[in-house]
Amino acid sequence: MSITIKDEAGIEGMRVAGRLASELLDYLTPFVKPGVTTNQIDKLAHDYMVQVQGTIPATLGYQPPGYGPYPKSLCSSVNHQVCHGIPNDKPLKKGDIVNLDVTGIKDGWHGDSSRMFLVGEVSIAAKRLCQVTYEAMWQGIMRVKPGVRLGDIGFAIQTFTEKQGFTVVREFCGHGIGVKFHEDPQVLHYGRPGTLEELKPGMTFTIEPMINIGRRDIKDGPEKDGWSIVTRDHSLSAQWEHTVLVTETGYEVLTLSAGSPPIPAFVTQSNPAQLSVNA
Repeated sequence: MSITIKDEAGIEGMRVAGRLASELLDYLTPFVKPGVTTNQIDKLAHDYMVQVQGTIPATLGYQPPGYGPYPKSLCSSVNHQVCHGIPNDKPLKKGDIVNLDVTGIKDGWHGDSSRMFLVGEVSIAAKRLCQVTYEAMWQGIMRVKPGVRLGDIGFAIQTFTEKQGFTVVREFCGHGIGVKFHEDPQVLHYGRPGTLEELKPGMTFTIEPMINIGRRDIKDGPEKDGWSIVTRDHSLSAQWEHTVLVTETGYEVLTLSAGSPPIPAFVTQSNPAQLSVNA
């Protein structure tokens, strides 16, 4: 395994790319409402990235081994879609939940983040799933510091999630990120304490748990597009994602911006010094 350690210039590049990814989600937020299609949101995202931010949409044409090229500038996963949903012309409706996953390339560096959006008034169960998933991501983030192992992060996410009565998808995980979209290491959202790679200053990776309200089992989506993944039991699924830097003393979240959702109180009370929005 080859994990890249970013130097000061690389860290600054990642800060800029991460902030821009978060600001893109800020920009898209008011457009996520009943009647809007995910294709319309995708076009808004593409135009904002290219024309305003000067970033390159990393997903557009992305083709890992075994896949066809991804055709859009973001991923949009609605309701029981777990991840990698391809934007389409179906209007969002009141009660939907949708994940928007964006990755932009700025000066060669990747910024990767996703958020859940509630479309109109949603069910109590859907709202709780989105909130618990958000908190599960932060349960993992707040463990990040030199000397901790990736298994500690996965264990924190898994135990928190399962105590809430939900399940963790195991087939997809977070990943190292930098000049490449996906680098080592893989960041599992389940695991055992004290296992897997040790964290070191200068590492950058995503933490992006996918949490199901039902069973954790997944399958290919009915679209047969080679990308979309859904829950096998058709239950709701949620995901949040931040890109994180391991610092000398802890962590820095690189994908925060002025419009980011409030950070949970259990995080801000533990170490508020690490949570300033990077400029």
